[in-house]
Amino acid sequence: MALLNDLAKKKEGLVNGHRLCPGCTHSVIMRQALAAADTDKYDIVIAAATGCFEVSTGLYPYTSWNVPWIHSAFENAASTIAGVEAMYKVWKKKGKTNKDIRFIAVASDGGTYDIGLQALSGAIERGHQFLYICNDNNAYQNTGNQRSSATPFGASTTTSPNGTIIQGKTQPKKDIMSVLEGHHMQYIAQASPSNWRDLMDKVKKALDVNGPTYINVIEPCTTGWGFPAHKAIEIAQLAVDTCVWPLYEVVEGKVVINYKPKNKLPVEEYLKPQKRFAHLFKKGNEHLIEEYQKQVDKHWEWLLKREESGISY
Repeated sequence: MALLNDLAKKKEGLVNGHRLCPGCTHSVIMRQALAAADTDKYDIVIAAATGCFEVSTGLYPYTSWNVPWIHSAFENAASTIAGVEAMYKVWKKKGKTNKDIRFIAVASDGGTYDIGLQALSGAIERGHQFLYICNDNNAYQNTGNQRSSATPFGASTTTSPNGTIIQGKTQPKKDIMSVLEGHHMQYIAQASPSNWRDLMDKVKKALDVNGPTYINVIEPCTTGWGFPAHKAIEIAQLAVDTCVWPLYEVVEGKVVINYKPKNKLPVEEYLKPQKRFAHLFKKGNEHLIEEYQKQVDKHWEWLLKREESGISY
């Protein structure tokens, strides 16, 4: 209760007045992340990639950001924040500042899994100290719901539509967590706004690491996914309870699963409320749901074995 009381009194890092869609969880995620930051000890500087979040929170001459932030291009939030962090280190060395500052880059899946991957990989390899938060809404939502490599199998988008030739995206979702594991980072994690304590704990851990860190957060999109605005957090929780979106950390190469559903729900419970998956429930498409379930189960069993083995990098 003390924690909740403290949070209620804390200065908001992201305030109201933005233009995000009703029910959009971009703002929910970022408010949780900024609330987790220990701003009594350090300042925060953010680089936000072009996308839904940036265009809706920083429409010139207005902004909903209550912390210093930089609008970067779609593909280079990681290199932008790396440059700021490098300049800060020089200033510290020259005695131009004595402030303790932590750096955060924010982008969605298009600017992370796809066109931003090179910048992210380079910034990680160079060892810059920053936290990269990906708000994964499973497509290029800002430009009209085009498929990305984060779009899951079977999802209908404007560039992977359900029709007579294909029934939604034919490829599985890219496993970005495994891609980033190959960089041997100290800390990466996956989180959900429906589990706010877990998300905030992970942000706190990440910001205290002396080096690059990454948190992948599911970001249900009411417009692109097709569900009522008030259902966003419920959809996020269904992703967790079906193990479509497992909550876990990779700490110096070791997998730690933060939440294991007592009653793991079938993927249908997650798919049903979303219009982008409506075609999967048509007669003759049962095999597509079976394939989706197979992919989810395979990944979940792999994570469980990883945790049990305790094997690190």
